[in-house]
Amino acid sequence: MLASKTPWSKNESSREWTRWRVDTRGFSDAGRDEMMGPDFGLTRFSLEEVSSQNQVKASVQRRIRQSIQDEYPGLETVMEDLLPKKSPLIVVKCPNHLTLVVVNNVPLFFCIRDGPYMPTLRLLHQYPNIMQRFQVDRGAIKFVFSGANIMCPGLTSPGGVLDEEVDSERPVAIYAEGKQHALAIGFTKMSAKDIKSINKGIGVDNMHYLNDGLWKVLFPSYIESIKGFVETLLNQFSKNTKANV
Repeated sequence: MLASKTPWSKNESSREWTRWRVDTRGFSDAGRDEMMGPDFGLTRFSLEEVSSQNQVKASVQRRIRQSIQDEYPGLETVMEDLLPKKSPLIVVKCPNHLTLVVVNNVPLFFCIRDGPYMPTLRLLHQYPNIMQRFQVDRGAIKFVFSGANIMCPGLTSPGGVLDEEVDSERPVAIYAEGKQHALAIGFTKMSAKDIKSINKGIGVDNMHYLNDGLWKVLFPSYIESIKGFVETLLNQFSKNTKANV
């Protein structure tokens, strides 16, 4: 069931976006390159790096709204709340071909180059049923949480779950074994069926994850509402990292 209107303040903002790094000691250079997620601007960012921000004209706003509605039909009934026709829609251009869709000072969607619009985790947590989803096993949490791409074995091992209807090059929500909220937003490199049959290499590019730069710029008050969930993941990440040292 879809939640009601978004609860956050339109005046929330943040000054800094910071980067988390995965502990890749013990991996070859090729292994490190394969594991690390795409460095396209969500993980490290400051307001000074914004290339441009413009209020789009009505025709462009209609195209953006329609593209988002086509991609996420579950948002149709709340589209007017999320992207009101009478509210200015701001398109923010950032380094590395990153574009943000902002309404009332809140980034709601992002895209890379000409790829599909993807919701922020904050928006996905409000409307958790709008995306197809995968689930990683517990062992993969520390890597996803550090920005690493999602390897096939983390999705096919016990604890992992695949929606076999998901094709390649599709946005997908990433959940973690035993956790309520989505951990990341991903973009599939291969179909779910291929992930299952090939079972090696990167299955999903990690586009946006808990505690990355985009998360931190969005969430002064929202983090408080799911504080226990975030703290649990942080603690688990810390313990697993120390165990691997």
